Amino acid sequence: MSEAVAMSAEVRDRAGKGAARAVRRAGRVPAVIYGGKKEPAIISLDPRDVIKGVESGEFFSTIYEIKLESGLERVLPRDLQVHPINDLPQHLDFLRVTAETRVTVEVPVNFLNEEESPGLKRGGVLNVVRYAVEVNCSAEDIPASFDLDLTGLEIGDGLHSSSLILPSGVDLTITDRDFTIASVAAPTVAEEEVTEIGDGEEGEISEDGAEDGDVSEGASGDASEKSDD
Repeated sequence: MSEAVAMSAEVRDRAGKGAARAVRRAGRVPAVIYGGKKEPAIISLDPRDVIKGVESGEFFSTIYEIKLESGLERVLPRDLQVHPINDLPQHLDFLRVTAETRVTVEVPVNFLNEEESPGLKRGGVLNVVRYAVEVNCSAEDIPASFDLDLTGLEIGDGLHSSSLILPSGVDLTITDRDFTIASVAAPTVAEEEVTEIGDGEEGEISEDGAEDGDVSEGASGDASEKSDD
């Protein structure tokens, strides 16, 4: 279960695009808390808190506690808008959550014990299909992450959704197949084609002293070699 993380916030007195732009000019991130059969709360955040959460890799599966004058809000990040050029946070939506709230979230996957995989030791490559797995569960029971053990995996072996240990009350959203999360693929070796000129393959000298294959007089352009990429 994810532990709630405290996040500081300030209440905004106005909503709207103009007010949001003013908040961003002041160096903060405009945000809204909605849901829970209560009126939306219009707030602003320190961008450093938002960036730290995003960089953790668990931002959208972590419950945050935001203290306001009206009381403590337990929330889950649901939508983050970022600047198209510098990726800095521009606006954030939070959902109020309770023990009864069920949500669909992506939970990150950790891959453990790479050094214990014979396939990886022999030069195989870990091919990750999914870095996160989508689940449906109570907001209070969101797993912090899933751990998958690579011990004993040979080249060609894979880890599937059936390899996950799901806590009680946590269900995968994909249930019609045992989908692949990662596999150990064979190493990719780029083969270089080398063209060698064998004995006797040189151009023969003609009576006028020119080699067969030389560019004749009047031909335009230089002869160039063609090599395979």
